Amino acid sequence: MSFQAYLDTIQSKTGKGPEDFQELADQKGFSEGGKLKLGVKAGEIVEWLKADYALGHGHAMAIYALLTGRKKPGD
Repeated sequence: MSFQAYLDTIQSKTGKGPEDFQELADQKGFSEGGKLKLGVKAGEIVEWLKADYALGHGHAMAIYALLTGRKKPGD
């Protein structure tokens, strides 16, 4: 599955796109300007997304990759 396919599935399931999750992560204190803060671990992001949005591990890791800047929409 491509990274974009993960993002499309997440949007279908939650109604939220990449920019929404970047903003939500900022609000939660995990990131600033949509980029993950130093010291925030993948497990914290996965736990948040599983609890609040019922995302599976792979889809939560896609959002983590987005927040780290390793991946971007369209990849």
